[in-house]
Amino acid sequence: MNLKYYSFSMSSHRGNAVILISFPYRQDLIKALRQRFPSAKWSATKKSWYLPDLNVVRTALNLMPKDNLKAKASKIHLVNRQAFLNLNEQLSLKGYSPSTKRIYIAEFMHLLDLLDDYDVKDLSPKRLKDYFLYCIKIEKMSERKLNGKINAIKFYFEQVLNRPKMFFDIPRPKKPLTLPKMLSKSEVKKLFRVTTNLKHKIALQLTYGMGLRVSEVVRLKLTDIDSKRMVVHLNGAKGKKDRYVPLPESVLPLLREYYITYKPKEFLLEGQYGGVYARSSLQQVFKKAMRKARIKKNIGIHGLRHSYATHLLESGADMRFIQELLGHNSIKTTQVYTKVTPRSMSKIKSPLDTL
Repeated sequence: MNLKYYSFSMSSHRGNAVILISFPYRQDLIKALRQRFPSAKWSATKKSWYLPDLNVVRTALNLMPKDNLKAKASKIHLVNRQAFLNLNEQLSLKGYSPSTKRIYIAEFMHLLDLLDDYDVKDLSPKRLKDYFLYCIKIEKMSERKLNGKINAIKFYFEQVLNRPKMFFDIPRPKKPLTLPKMLSKSEVKKLFRVTTNLKHKIALQLTYGMGLRVSEVVRLKLTDIDSKRMVVHLNGAKGKKDRYVPLPESVLPLLREYYITYKPKEFLLEGQYGGVYARSSLQQVFKKAMRKARIKKNIGIHGLRHSYATHLLESGADMRFIQELLGHNSIKTTQVYTKVTPRSMSKIKSPLDTL
């Protein structure tokens, strides 16, 4: 698709933001557009072809990305608008990951929205404690969400305003000690068997076969896969730590078939408009496969990573080795899998058996 024949304009259609595509009426240009973007649609009312106005589509069309930050800032009272922009700037300067930035910005916006025209800089520790109590008692926020909120607000006062660490006395809610949810080997096998779409099968097999996080799977690049050494390089994973994991031999033929069929350019799993495959889409792929396999466990795709670790432990793999493969900072994080491993449980004899 040669972009010089096409022009683009931003509009809305049926309540959604879209990119209108104009070009001379020629069958070859229509064919090229539909080959590059199979989801492109014709609007009779707009008398134009159009695509959803997403940043990934804009990138594919060499257009400037949407400035979502300005749109968000416009919803904040003028008194606190600069505070919001300063937080975002400092998060970028500190090199925080996109997911952490997204959480911090959302949590800080929640506070600014409630404050309205009250200057956030004037909040005392007492007022902040009242705010956190409101989040717990009125908004019924989970422990995890509240911890993210406290971290975001601490970041603003300490890293943006350069205030001393004055909030350590804020009581942190305890995280519930939950065991990792996992699938048995037979359930994993059934999950793969019912997944017939080649891209979806590759995604699920790599998630389980290498114990990857969803964010790591979708960001895998073709250059990360070394089929000669049979390893995969995870570049800038959680905590900005690189690591290598073994590439399962059984997935290699499927990978080659996938490459010939889909011809990915940069990322192994590309979205329908190119670029990174959406994590939410991969979550939906997993849920659909679970329903199809009639596995009724309440578990997300991260459960495949838990299953990988548990099955490695059951087969006798060393705990330190598993820690390295999973990219855990602390061995304590990895040791939680001993609590769900039948191999370790089988060594425990009930007092009833000794009577």
